Amino acid sequence: MPDNPTLVLASASPRRRELLARLGITPDRVAPADIDETPHKAELPRDYARRMAREKSEAAAEDSAFVLAGDTVVAAGRRILPKAEDEATARQCLELLSGRRHRVLSAIALRGPDGTVRERLSETTVRFKRLSDAELDAYLASGEWHGKAGGYAIQGAAEGLVAWIEGSHSGVVGLPLFETRALLRAAGFPIA
Repeated sequence: MPDNPTLVLASASPRRRELLARLGITPDRVAPADIDETPHKAELPRDYARRMAREKSEAAAEDSAFVLAGDTVVAAGRRILPKAEDEATARQCLELLSGRRHRVLSAIALRGPDGTVRERLSETTVRFKRLSDAELDAYLASGEWHGKAGGYAIQGAAEGLVAWIEGSHSGVVGLPLFETRALLRAAGFPIA
């Protein structure tokens, strides 16, 4: 392995770059993977998250480089909630999550220079408080839900709506740091 291996981040997410920086890592390149993210019929949330991370790492593959990809899925039971692209979808997601528990599955895949793909999955349980109409309207007015799985961003104002969380906060944001560090170390990528 070269002394200074190349790391490609297969994500356009600024949050994933910020989280990687907490591990002291700056990717050499950012190469968002453009893949079809439609869930397969009857695909379970865990399987979907793993498949998305793996397919993104493979789509952004580069010879002699490590490629790190991730996918975060918000699941209510067996149901995969969409990334909210409009206010109506965000409202539906948040009304569904109001006052109840849900799971956030954050899968990561690391494709090594030799083509080997390693994967890890972080599962976090989150419970929102029961949202009043005023709280829901105020959160929707913030716009921070746009493009977010399940219609919320825990690193923003939605954190004040979370009654409790069990698991990885960084995983809910989009990159579980414990699992990412372990995956990089196991693959031989230099990390403290």
